[in-house]
Amino acid sequence: MADMPTVAEQLRTAREARKLSVTEVAEITKIRSDHIRALEEGNFDVFVAPVYIRGFTRTYATLLKLDVPEIIQALTVELGQTEKFAEPPPLSKERKGALDFLMLQLSKVNWQKGAVGLGVLAVVGILILAVWLWRQQRNADPSAGLPPAVYKPTQRLTGETLRLPPPAPRR
Repeated sequence: MADMPTVAEQLRTAREARKLSVTEVAEITKIRSDHIRALEEGNFDVFVAPVYIRGFTRTYATLLKLDVPEIIQALTVELGQTEKFAEPPPLSKERKGALDFLMLQLSKVNWQKGAVGLGVLAVVGILILAVWLWRQQRNADPSAGLPPAVYKPTQRLTGETLRLPPPAPRR
C-alpha cells in the first residue's frame, strides 16, 4: 500500500490531466480555492471538521470522474493517521440542566406533524369542554338562584268561556 498515491496526489494528478486550474475547479464546484489547494497538499489542518474534508473531496473527485468510494475510503484511512482527526472530538463533560434536556427534546420534534397533533388535541379538548358545560347547564335548576315568590296572574279571569263554533255540515 506504500506504492499507492495519497488522496491529495490523486486529486492533483487528475486535475492536471484534465488541464483544469484551481480557479476553474473552484468556480465549478463552488469550493474555495484555498480549500482545493489544501486538499491537493494533504493539509487537513485547514479544515474544522472531517465532514468538510469528506464532502469537499467527494465533490472534487466526482468532478474529476475518480472512483469516489475508493477515494473516500483512502481519505478515511489518511484522516485516521492525523492527530487532529484520528478520534472523534470528546463530548462535553459539563453537566446539562433541565433546560438543555428540554431544548434537545424540542429539537427532535417534527413540527409539521406536531402542529397537526396539537390542533387535533385542541379540537378534542374544546369539544370535551363544550359537552361538559352543556351538561352542567342542562342539569342545573333554573330556579336555584331565585327567591321564593307568589304567583300573580297577568289576566283577570271572569269565569266566562268562549262559545264553540257551529259544527260543519256533513256530506
